[in-house]
Amino acid sequence: MTDDMFHDFFTAASAVVGALIGLLFVAISVSQDRLAEQGGTQSHRIRASAALTVFTNALTVSLFALIPGIHLGWPAVITAGLGELFVGASLLSLYRVHREQPRGYRESLFLGGFAIVFAVQLVYGIKLTGDPENVGDVRALAILVVVCALGGIARSWELIGGPEIGLRQEVTRTVRERTHEGD
Repeated sequence: MTDDMFHDFFTAASAVVGALIGLLFVAISVSQDRLAEQGGTQSHRIRASAALTVFTNALTVSLFALIPGIHLGWPAVITAGLGELFVGASLLSLYRVHREQPRGYRESLFLGGFAIVFAVQLVYGIKLTGDPENVGDVRALAILVVVCALGGIARSWELIGGPEIGLRQEVTRTVRERTHEGD
Protein backbone atom coordinates (compact mmCIF):
# COMPACT_ATOMS: atom_id res chain seq x y z
CA MET A 1 0.00 0.00 0.00
CA THR A 2 2.58 2.60 1.04
CA ASP A 3 4.89 1.57 -1.83
CA ASP A 4 2.41 2.88 -4.40
CA MET A 5 1.42 5.99 -2.44
CA PHE A 6 4.97 7.32 -2.08
CA HIS A 7 6.64 5.86 -5.18
CA ASP A 8 6.57 9.07 -7.20
CA PHE A 9 7.80 11.16 -4.28
CA PHE A 10 10.77 8.90 -3.53
CA THR A 11 11.61 8.63 -7.23
CA ALA A 12 11.72 12.41 -7.53
CA ALA A 13 13.59 12.79 -4.24
CA SER A 14 16.23 10.28 -5.38
CA ALA A 15 16.78 12.17 -8.62
CA VAL A 16 16.93 15.58 -6.94
CA VAL A 17 19.21 14.54 -4.10
CA GLY A 18 21.44 12.59 -6.50
CA ALA A 19 21.85 15.74 -8.60
CA LEU A 20 22.55 17.81 -5.47
CA ILE A 21 25.27 15.35 -4.42
CA GLY A 22 26.85 15.77 -7.86
CA LEU A 23 26.80 19.55 -7.46
CA LEU A 24 28.26 19.22 -3.98
CA PHE A 25 31.20 17.26 -5.40
CA VAL A 26 31.75 20.07 -7.90
CA ALA A 27 31.65 22.66 -5.09
CA ILE A 28 34.09 20.61 -3.01
CA SER A 29 36.47 20.19 -5.93
CA VAL A 30 36.42 23.96 -6.55
CA SER A 31 37.12 24.72 -2.89
CA GLN A 32 39.44 21.76 -2.36
CA ASP A 33 42.36 24.01 -1.40
CA ARG A 34 40.41 25.49 1.51
CA LEU A 35 39.34 22.03 2.69
CA ALA A 36 42.85 20.57 2.54
CA GLU A 37 44.75 23.51 4.03
CA GLN A 38 46.44 22.83 7.30
CA GLY A 39 45.35 26.25 8.54
CA GLY A 40 41.89 25.97 7.03
CA THR A 41 38.93 26.13 9.34
CA GLN A 42 37.43 22.98 10.71
CA SER A 43 34.04 24.61 10.23
CA HIS A 44 34.54 24.60 6.47
CA ARG A 45 35.36 20.89 6.48
CA ILE A 46 32.38 20.15 8.72
CA ARG A 47 30.06 22.08 6.38
CA ALA A 48 31.18 19.89 3.48
CA SER A 49 30.80 16.69 5.50
CA ALA A 50 27.43 17.75 6.91
CA ALA A 51 26.04 18.49 3.46
CA LEU A 52 27.22 15.13 2.17
CA THR A 53 25.84 13.33 5.25
CA VAL A 54 22.32 14.75 5.04
CA PHE A 55 22.21 14.34 1.25
CA THR A 56 23.36 10.72 1.60
CA ASN A 57 20.76 10.14 4.29
CA ALA A 58 17.98 11.48 2.07
CA LEU A 59 19.21 9.50 -0.93
CA THR A 60 19.55 6.25 1.02
CA VAL A 61 16.06 6.45 2.51
CA SER A 62 14.59 7.36 -0.89
CA LEU A 63 16.36 4.57 -2.75
CA PHE A 64 15.40 1.91 -0.21
CA ALA A 65 11.80 3.13 -0.43
CA LEU A 66 11.86 2.28 -4.13
CA ILE A 67 12.87 -1.37 -3.67
CA PRO A 68 9.70 -3.49 -3.83
CA GLY A 69 9.05 -5.42 -0.64
CA ILE A 70 11.61 -3.48 1.44
CA HIS A 71 10.11 -1.42 4.21
CA LEU A 72 11.72 1.78 5.39
CA GLY A 73 12.06 0.95 9.07
CA TRP A 74 15.54 -0.56 9.16
CA PRO A 75 17.13 1.65 6.48
CA ALA A 76 15.77 4.71 8.34
CA VAL A 77 17.09 3.43 11.69
CA ILE A 78 20.54 2.61 10.32
CA THR A 79 21.01 5.87 8.43
CA ALA A 80 19.71 7.88 11.40
CA GLY A 81 22.19 6.10 13.68
CA LEU A 82 25.03 6.85 11.27
CA GLY A 83 23.87 10.46 11.10
CA GLU A 84 23.96 10.73 14.89
CA LEU A 85 27.49 9.31 14.89
CA PHE A 86 28.51 11.97 12.35
CA VAL A 87 27.00 14.73 14.50
CA GLY A 88 28.81 13.44 17.58
CA ALA A 89 32.14 13.22 15.76
CA SER A 90 31.68 16.70 14.29
CA LEU A 91 30.85 18.25 17.65
CA LEU A 92 33.88 16.53 19.16
CA SER A 93 36.00 17.88 16.31
CA LEU A 94 34.73 21.43 16.89
CA TYR A 95 35.44 21.10 20.60
CA ARG A 96 38.97 19.88 19.85
CA VAL A 97 39.85 22.90 17.69
CA HIS A 98 37.89 25.42 19.74
CA ARG A 99 40.95 27.30 21.01
CA GLU A 100 42.50 27.80 17.58
CA GLN A 101 39.17 28.36 15.80
CA PRO A 102 36.66 29.76 18.30
CA ARG A 103 33.88 30.52 15.81
CA GLY A 104 32.27 27.07 15.89
CA TYR A 105 29.15 28.22 17.73
CA ARG A 106 27.03 28.51 14.58
CA GLU A 107 28.26 25.14 13.34
CA SER A 108 27.28 23.59 16.67
CA LEU A 109 23.75 24.96 16.36
CA PHE A 110 23.39 23.61 12.83
CA LEU A 111 24.72 20.22 13.95
CA GLY A 112 22.26 20.27 16.85
CA GLY A 113 19.47 20.73 14.31
CA PHE A 114 20.73 17.75 12.33
CA ALA A 115 20.89 15.71 15.55
CA ILE A 116 17.21 16.45 16.12
CA VAL A 117 16.33 15.48 12.53
CA PHE A 118 18.22 12.19 12.87
CA ALA A 119 16.61 11.50 16.28
CA VAL A 120 13.13 12.02 14.82
CA GLN A 121 14.05 9.77 11.88
CA LEU A 122 15.26 7.14 14.34
CA VAL A 123 11.93 7.24 16.19
CA TYR A 124 9.86 6.89 13.01
CA GLY A 125 12.19 4.20 11.69
CA ILE A 126 11.77 2.19 14.89
CA LYS A 127 7.99 2.64 14.70
CA LEU A 128 8.04 1.39 11.10
CA THR A 129 9.94 -1.77 12.03
CA GLY A 130 6.88 -2.77 14.08
CA ASP A 131 4.25 -1.56 11.61
CA PRO A 132 5.79 -1.34 8.10
CA GLU A 133 2.55 -0.18 6.45
CA ASN A 134 1.92 2.83 8.69
CA VAL A 135 1.27 5.62 6.20
CA GLY A 136 1.79 8.37 8.79
CA ASP A 137 5.26 7.10 9.66
CA VAL A 138 6.27 6.79 6.00
CA ARG A 139 4.94 10.31 5.43
CA ALA A 140 7.06 11.56 8.33
CA LEU A 141 10.15 9.98 6.77
CA ALA A 142 9.27 11.59 3.44
CA ILE A 143 9.11 14.97 5.16
CA LEU A 144 12.49 14.30 6.78
CA VAL A 145 13.92 13.54 3.32
CA VAL A 146 12.83 17.04 2.29
CA VAL A 147 14.29 18.54 5.48
CA CYS A 148 17.61 16.79 4.83
CA ALA A 149 17.68 18.02 1.24
CA LEU A 150 17.02 21.60 2.37
CA GLY A 151 19.61 21.33 5.15
CA GLY A 152 22.15 20.02 2.67
CA ILE A 153 21.41 22.91 0.32
CA ALA A 154 21.93 25.40 3.15
CA ARG A 155 25.23 23.80 4.15
CA SER A 156 26.36 23.71 0.52
CA TRP A 157 25.51 27.39 0.09
CA GLU A 158 27.68 28.24 3.08
CA LEU A 159 30.41 25.93 1.78
CA ILE A 160 30.75 27.86 -1.46
CA GLY A 161 30.65 31.19 0.38
CA GLY A 162 27.21 32.27 -0.77
CA PRO A 163 26.04 35.60 0.63
CA GLU A 164 24.05 35.61 3.83
CA ILE A 165 20.93 37.72 3.82
CA GLY A 166 19.01 37.51 7.04
CA LEU A 167 16.36 39.66 8.67
CA ARG A 168 18.54 40.54 11.67
CA GLN A 169 21.48 41.54 9.46
CA GLU A 170 19.35 43.64 7.14
CA VAL A 171 17.58 45.47 9.98
CA THR A 172 20.94 46.19 11.63
CA ARG A 173 22.39 47.53 8.36
CA THR A 174 19.31 49.67 7.71
CA VAL A 175 19.43 51.17 11.20
CA ARG A 176 23.17 51.90 10.87
CA GLU A 177 22.69 53.56 7.48
CA ARG A 178 19.81 55.71 8.79
CA THR A 179 21.89 56.69 11.83
CA HIS A 180 24.82 57.72 9.63
CA GLU A 181 22.51 59.69 7.29
CA GLY A 182 21.17 61.67 10.25
CA ASP A 183 24.69 62.71 11.36
